[in-house]
Amino acid sequence: MSIASIVDFAQHSVTPERYRPAPEKILSGDPEQTVFNHYGSPCGQMNAGVWEGEVGQWTVNYTEHEYCEIVQGVSVLRDEQGNSKTLRAGDRFVIPAGFSGTWEVLEACRKIYVIFESTPTTPPVGAA
Repeated sequence: MSIASIVDFAQHSVTPERYRPAPEKILSGDPEQTVFNHYGSPCGQMNAGVWEGEVGQWTVNYTEHEYCEIVQGVSVLRDEQGNSKTLRAGDRFVIPAGFSGTWEVLEACRKIYVIFESTPTTPPVGAA
């Protein structure tokens, strides 16, 4: 494998995927989201890229392990017991598979993500 196989987010062009959570998951606002998936492993278990979210709140149920680094904005992650963690630019964390709760964007948010699915899936659209 050569250096040409390295995926540099700054130089790798991808088609953005815009979406909203399913209507039954939205708790407030109009949380439009955009994903720039720069890398998808051939087995479909790992993805990495940039996520952007608009103001709103929705329920989350993680089947994947996700490393996140907030690069812009403010969000609040809450578990099912009501405990919360405010996430700001510079914060780095992992959300383990099995986490359930809510994600709320207070100020338009941007994060770098690396996702690992414990079971293989079909690689997403735009995966490298």
